[in-house]
Amino acid sequence: MRIFLSGPSGVGKSTIISSILERNSDFILSVSYTTRPARKQEIEGKDYFFITREQFEKMIDKGAFLEWAHVHNHLYGTSLAWIKSEEQKGFHVLFDIDVQGVEQAKEKGTSGCFIFIIPPSMDELSMRLGKRGTENEYTMKTRLDNARNELTAWNKYDFLVVNDNIDKAIQDIQSIIDACRCSKNEAIKRLPWLLKIA
Repeated sequence: MRIFLSGPSGVGKSTIISSILERNSDFILSVSYTTRPARKQEIEGKDYFFITREQFEKMIDKGAFLEWAHVHNHLYGTSLAWIKSEEQKGFHVLFDIDVQGVEQAKEKGTSGCFIFIIPPSMDELSMRLGKRGTENEYTMKTRLDNARNELTAWNKYDFLVVNDNIDKAIQDIQSIIDACRCSKNEAIKRLPWLLKIA
């Protein structure tokens, strides 16, 4: 099972993802490949797979990515081989993914559960970003403009979860995951003998 989670900056996605991973020991967070240098404390294979631009471009040419993007002069992508290797180990993969990545995944016919986390209002999102104390006027405007653009893609998702209360948002997403576990596709993976019944 693949769970795709998107949402604008400041919507609470990181907190939600941490909680979902704690609650579901059979889930693993997708690890992207990137051409940017590793930061202090970042661990190869846990935070990212750090490769050269040349290596990344070769992977693009081979169709090795489920999705990839150009962000702040660096390339980021999710390897299909990595996803399959984790699924073979029995893990479900949770994706922290932007709208562009979801569009690419869907273009490739990827099955999964697509969830969009949205703020109760743009005013509330602005207030949350302001509380971080990390945004100047320019970056605040950029983030809010980006959020408005992302929110126009809401209809590309299966589920919309409003984060007006973090505990309720986490519970809503957990309920969606529990329902997805019972989908026909997931049931057939666990019970292939059902296909033999005429």
